[in-house]
Amino acid sequence: MGLQAGQLLLALSILVILHEFGHYITARWFKCRVEKFFLFFDPWFSLVKKKVGDTVYGIGWLPLGGYVKISGMIDESMDKEAMKQPPKEWEFRSKPAWQRLIVMLGGVIMNILTAFVIYAFILMIWGDKKTQISSVKNGIWVMDSVMYKIGFRDGDKVISVNGDSIRYFEQIQSKVLIGGRTVLLERNGQNITLDLPIDLIDKLITRRDKRRMLITERLPVYVGKYDEKDTSYGKKAGLQELDKIVAIDGMPVEFYDQVPGKLAFYKNCEVNLTVERSGELKQITSKVNGDGRIGIPLLNDAQYESLGVYDVDTTKYGFFAAFPAGVKKSGEKLQSYIDQFKLILNPETGAYKGVGGFKAMGSIFPTTWSWEAFWNITAFLSIILAFMNLLPIPALDGGHVMFTLWEMITGRKPNEKFLEYAQIAGMIILLALMLYANGNDWFGWGR
Repeated sequence: MGLQAGQLLLALSILVILHEFGHYITARWFKCRVEKFFLFFDPWFSLVKKKVGDTVYGIGWLPLGGYVKISGMIDESMDKEAMKQPPKEWEFRSKPAWQRLIVMLGGVIMNILTAFVIYAFILMIWGDKKTQISSVKNGIWVMDSVMYKIGFRDGDKVISVNGDSIRYFEQIQSKVLIGGRTVLLERNGQNITLDLPIDLIDKLITRRDKRRMLITERLPVYVGKYDEKDTSYGKKAGLQELDKIVAIDGMPVEFYDQVPGKLAFYKNCEVNLTVERSGELKQITSKVNGDGRIGIPLLNDAQYESLGVYDVDTTKYGFFAAFPAGVKKSGEKLQSYIDQFKLILNPETGAYKGVGGFKAMGSIFPTTWSWEAFWNITAFLSIILAFMNLLPIPALDGGHVMFTLWEMITGRKPNEKFLEYAQIAGMIILLALMLYANGNDWFGWGR
């Protein structure tokens, strides 16, 4: 939990600073005075601050975002006294509408560029990894009870979703969750059409046994590498990396999904394991904990690939090819998020019940440090931040953009008193949404 929270704080700090820098640099470009540039909010006091030129730079104590205070702009600072004075040439309100529009879009543009760049470097360093669906010979492993109840079975091979053929295994879960209506499966040599309920997401949100992975590749029972600090019974019993468990108390096992059912009979007892190691069979006795587990880590993709379990295509890009590929990947992620947002707006799906706050955001980070995972998630959060800030809600960039576009189209600038009230209303809406999302995290208010 602590590591996940730390990763979230680091990711959001990077993105907030870059977002606000987008506003800052465009404001300075058009010769607007920037009075403050803060990471986090600073009501009553700040942790650190220093004035350089006309700008106070600092770090606040309330980690809910950040801000730049531009002279002559109605924003979260609600500096009404300054707005009563005649406009000065360095103030935001004295600039032409097209310049104000660019300043308002500066943060969103910076977040989009950030996602482009992060994805480009990910593609250069780690590459784009995809598992060929044709190579997943053993079919799927159904890890979630809801997926099992609606008809998926261990060993099923997914052929298509909504009539669209599946090329890579990683596509299955997102296609099923985002607008999935029918799934064509191959089971025991026969094709089966599975109809998905419209409230599938609702069922997943309200279930008890919450899992991040709904399905994965069906895996043979190979033992992965134990961590040095691992205290599981499997490690204590002498299981080693690349051991293959072929029987439990004499009962043959071929795949991981068969293991829990057999170990369930031995909770808080000992069980005999038949293990294949370097071509020889060995008998190992292990204790089983109260949850029916002995502790068997999985292998990594490269090991499963070398064992012929499935094939992972890794495409690495050179410097110049990586940036257009990063743009394409950002576009795909944006479209995916828009599709998810549409589900939230449709009450029939029940997706609104899953709207979460900081706890939900932190949970998407891994529990062990991985630079690849961290930057992938940070890039996706940058896209989310750009999209959410463009929503036409007063107090967000999108609200300011909406009023500025109205002015450019009609030639009439909204009354400053109206803008003040709109800002207050927008802040109330955002506060309510934040309370709801974080309340959902901790208390399940929407469930």
